[in-house]
Amino acid sequence: MSEFYAEITPEERDSAIDRIAAAIVQRGMETPAVLFLEMNKPITYIASQGMIVMSPFFAPFIGANNMRIATRLMEKRENIELLMRRIEDLSNGVKPSKLKEEPDAAR
Repeated sequence: MSEFYAEITPEERDSAIDRIAAAIVQRGMETPAVLFLEMNKPITYIASQGMIVMSPFFAPFIGANNMRIATRLMEKRENIELLMRRIEDLSNGVKPSKLKEEPDAAR
């Protein structure tokens, strides 16, 4: 169970953000998703702690590793910012591989 509390690596974080953003863009839900994330950004840490409490109920359905990654992503607001930026980039046609190659150009 100690693995559940382990920090995620930057590679895991980027992979999860890419998967989530791609799924949102594929469904055409960019605007609602960004609005939802922006509105709930102040409470993401509390939500991540709630997910930890509820993990015994949700982990059998979505997997313990996915729960760990989701809770670790939600703990930090900068991850939510990265997700919103990735959604916007993907909706504008920027490929995920280009996002990793040009991180300084976007800043």
